[in-house]
Amino acid sequence: MNFSNEQLERYSRHIILKDFGPEGQHKLLNSKVLIIGAGGLGSPAAMYLAAAGVGTIGIVDFDKVELSNLQRQIMHFTGDVEKYKVQSACETIGLINPDINVVTYRERVDLENIEDLITDRDYDFIIDGTDNFAAKFLINDACVKLRKPFVHAGIIRFEGQLMTYVPGKGPCYRCIFDSPPPPDAVPTCSQAGVLGVTAGVVGTLQATEAIKYLAGIGELLTGQLLIYEGLNMDFRKIEIVTNKSCRICSQVPAEIELTDYQNNCCTG
Repeated sequence: MNFSNEQLERYSRHIILKDFGPEGQHKLLNSKVLIIGAGGLGSPAAMYLAAAGVGTIGIVDFDKVELSNLQRQIMHFTGDVEKYKVQSACETIGLINPDINVVTYRERVDLENIEDLITDRDYDFIIDGTDNFAAKFLINDACVKLRKPFVHAGIIRFEGQLMTYVPGKGPCYRCIFDSPPPPDAVPTCSQAGVLGVTAGVVGTLQATEAIKYLAGIGELLTGQLLIYEGLNMDFRKIEIVTNKSCRICSQVPAEIELTDYQNNCCTG
């Protein structure tokens, strides 16, 4: 594959980058990433992946843009209020990089569609941009079953966390968190609040993990949980190991049965 003159200019800072170069850019252009959730985490992740030149970006979300989203969901603008987030996301990505193939899925993630979403375009990498435990556990279980790498993240108040799962190379989300907490045991961002920029920091780190995986560079957060605490600007890593009795990743993938934790997993 040869770069066009426009691509040579657009991606010039990648192409001259040591350990990335034209080979890394070719890999991005030929890659496909599925982002589940077009909210606080999915917004910066999608925008940076589009700017970086990831060839196909899938966006899954069912919600409409609300005014309260705009404090952190930077892919959407004031004029987008009441639009479906997938429409707004598609428009924003097109403005950033018109060469990107954007695939939108205006639907809720649930037991019935999660596998079809992941396999629809044979996505290379999955980004979990959801805001509830039911969706996070479902994404983990489906990715382990389908042997798809993904990056998990969660945010609340001034804090965030993320980890990356790569089949055969480290623990899955369930190795750390065995099962979803009881309903209402953990407050949501709408209940406890979140500093808007926290979503930007953590969502951008998710994009970084995706780009490193796709380009085959650097070290991923496999076997590590990265904790970000914004008030004190503290980053720390916690080593995590594979749970040999994990109810999901200790099984043969083909034998994994997905669980419907809730009838409707939202994706905000």
